[in-house]
Amino acid sequence: MDVQTTDPSWWLSFPHVVVATLASFLFGYHLGVVNEPLESISLDLGFNGNTLAEGLVVSTSLGGALIGSLCSGWIADGVGRRRAFQLCALPMIMGAFISATTKTLAGMLIGRLLVGTGMGLGPSVLALYVTEVSPASVRGTYGSFIQIATCLGLMGALFIGIPIKAIAGWWRICFWVSTIPAGFLAFFMIFCAESPHWLYKQGRSAEAEAEFERLLGGPHVKYAMAELTKLDRGDAADTVKLSELLYGRHFRVVYIGSILFALQQLSGINAVFYFSSSVFKSAGVPSDFANVLIGVANLLGSVIAMLLMDKLGRKMLLLWSFFGMAISMLLQVAAANAFVSGSASLYLSVGGMLMFVFTFALGAGPVPSLLLPEIFPSRIRSEAVAFCMSVYWVFNFFVGLLFLGLLEKLGPQLLYSIFASVCMMAVVFVKKNVIETKGKTLQEIEIALLPQE
Repeated sequence: MDVQTTDPSWWLSFPHVVVATLASFLFGYHLGVVNEPLESISLDLGFNGNTLAEGLVVSTSLGGALIGSLCSGWIADGVGRRRAFQLCALPMIMGAFISATTKTLAGMLIGRLLVGTGMGLGPSVLALYVTEVSPASVRGTYGSFIQIATCLGLMGALFIGIPIKAIAGWWRICFWVSTIPAGFLAFFMIFCAESPHWLYKQGRSAEAEAEFERLLGGPHVKYAMAELTKLDRGDAADTVKLSELLYGRHFRVVYIGSILFALQQLSGINAVFYFSSSVFKSAGVPSDFANVLIGVANLLGSVIAMLLMDKLGRKMLLLWSFFGMAISMLLQVAAANAFVSGSASLYLSVGGMLMFVFTFALGAGPVPSLLLPEIFPSRIRSEAVAFCMSVYWVFNFFVGLLFLGLLEKLGPQLLYSIFASVCMMAVVFVKKNVIETKGKTLQEIEIALLPQE
C-alpha cells in the first residue's frame, strides 16, 4: 500500500478523457466557425461593410468566454466536474441554435455571447478533470489531447465552411453542426467517472474510492486513497477567497500560472492565427490553403508534444517551445528587413510563420493548461485555474484588438522583435520558476511545493 510498483493501465481512464475533450473540440470549432462565413453572415443579416458589427460577431464570444471562465471555479466545485461539462454544453447548444436561426445582428450577438460562456467554462473544467482522473504516468499524454482536440475543432470548422460561397445560407449549417458534439458531450458525460479528488473534497470517500476503481483498477485504489489522505488538513470545506490567490500563501503558484498564460498570449500566437492569411496572400498562396497549412503545423506539433510530454517532461518542452518561437519571430524580422527582398523575403515570412505555429504547439500551447492544475493545491485548484484562465482571455482579447494598430505604428520589424523578446523572457521565467511534474502524483507535487507556499 505504501509503494506503487506498477503503473495503472491507461485504457481504463482513456474513454472518460476522450469524452471530456469534446469540450476542447467545441472550443476550437467555435473559435473558427465565423472566420470563413463572416462575409455571408454580414450579407444575409444586413451589416455588410460595417466593420464594427463584423468585429463584434467575432469578439462577442470572447466576452462570454471571460464570464464563463470567471464562473468556472465556483461551478466546478459546486456541482462537480461532470455536471459542469453538461452546463458547458447547454449554452453552446442554445447559442448555436440562436445563431443558426436568427435574422438579425442582435440575435447573432446573443448567440455568440451564449456560446462564449460555454467556451470559457469548458477549457477550465477540462483542465481540472483531465488532471484529476489521469494516472500520473500518462497525465501529460492525456493533457496533450486538449490541444489536439482544439486543433481538430479549428480544422473541422474550416472543413465545414468550404461550401460557404457555393450554397446560399450554408453558414447556418455551420452553426447547426456544432450542436452534435455538444449534445454528445452532455449525454455521454452521464456515463463518465466523477473526479475522485472532488468527491473526496466533498467528504464522499466511498464514492471517491469507487471512481478510483473505475479509473485505475482495483489493485491501485488503496494507494490512490492513501495519497489523497496525506493532504487532508481539514480545510477543504473552507471558502477560497480571492485574497488568498492574490497575496496569500498560495500566491506563488497562482503567480506562475498567470504569468505563463500572459507570456503565452504576448508571444504573438493569436496575432499569427488571426492575421496569417494576409502573409500567405502576399506570397501568392490562397487563403484556404494557407489555413490548412497553419492547421497541419498546429496539429503536427500537438501530436509530437503528446508523444514527448511524459518522456521529456513539461519544463523541457516549454523551454524549447518558447526558444523555437523566438527564433521563428527573428525569421519574420529578417523577412521584413529592407535588405531582404523578393522570394527570399516571402520564404522567410511563410516559413517563419509555420515554424512559429509548430513550435508553439510543441509546448507553449498544450503545457500551461496541463501544468497549472498539477501545481495548484487541491483546495484552491478550481478557483486558481479559473483565475488564470481569465488572465488568458483578457490578454487574448487585447492582443487581437491591438495587433493591427501596433503593426501599423511600429512596423513589422519592431513588433516581431518585441514578440521574440517576450519568448526569450518566457524561457528565462520557465527556467527559474517552473518545476517538473512528469510522473509525479498530484499529492507528491503538492508536498514538494508546500514549503514554498
